[in-house]
Amino acid sequence: MSEMIRKQIYIQKSQEVRLKKIAESRGVSEAEIIRRALDVELRHAGYRSAYNREAWERIRKFISEMEKRAPVKPRKRDWTREDLYEDRMKRYDRNTH
Repeated sequence: MSEMIRKQIYIQKSQEVRLKKIAESRGVSEAEIIRRALDVELRHAGYRSAYNREAWERIRKFISEMEKRAPVKPRKRDWTREDLYEDRMKRYDRNTH
């Protein structure tokens, strides 16, 4: 067994409740559950940014392109609320079939 180092942490009450249940159901200590969870997190090598800079750049570019477009011209509505409601009732009401 490798050398263990003691760490104290604070967790939320809801986390404690879930931690106890998981540890009991698996027949291991709460510390073992925490170590396993830490191993999973540490598998991701290096620092992971809280956000993906490349994704944000794609979003920024998309918004810029959308701003360049002309506004959508308003159109006259060719439906009524009652028509939509009637159509919905026909499609979803099991008693009408």
